[in-house]
Amino acid sequence: MTGGRLSETGATWLAFALLTVVNWGLYGVLLHTGQTAMSDPAHGRYKAFLLVGVAYVLTAVLAPLAVLATVGASWSFPARGVLWSLAAGVTGAAGAFFVLLAFAAKGSPAVVMSIVFAGAPIVNAFVATALHPPAGGWSALRWQFVAGILLAAAGGYLVVSYKPGT
Repeated sequence: MTGGRLSETGATWLAFALLTVVNWGLYGVLLHTGQTAMSDPAHGRYKAFLLVGVAYVLTAVLAPLAVLATVGASWSFPARGVLWSLAAGVTGAAGAFFVLLAFAAKGSPAVVMSIVFAGAPIVNAFVATALHPPAGGWSALRWQFVAGILLAAAGGYLVVSYKPGT
C-alpha cells in the first residue's frame, strides 16, 4: 500500500483481476464438492451455502474492516453507496444460490460454471455500456468488443452442446 491505498498503477489491477479469475474459476468446483461432501442429498446445498455465508463474513467483513482501520479511512457511508453496495452483495449471493440450484437440478460444475462465466461478461458488457456509453454512443463500439461478446456467447453454446459425457 502506498499513501493509504492500494496501488492503482502498473499491472497491479491485472494481478488482482487474474487472482479473481483463479478464485472464481475454483468457486463452482469447490462449492459442488462441499455440497456433495455434506452427504445430505436433500439439504447439502443449503448447508454448503450457509458456510459460504460464514466465509463471506470472514473474508468480506473482517478483511475490509482490517484494511479500513489500517489505512485510517473515513467511516462515513453515504446512503447511496450503501444501497448500491448492498444490491451488489444481494446480486452476488443470489447468483451463488442459483449456482447451487443448478447443481441440484443435475447441472455439472464444468457446464454450469462455463455458462455462468460465458454469460456474465455478456450481461456485464451490455449493462456497463448502457450505464457508461462510449463517446459517440453504441455505434462507436469497436468491432473487437462486439466480436468478444459473440465469442463468449458461442463459447457458452458450445459448452452446453458438447458437454462432457455427450
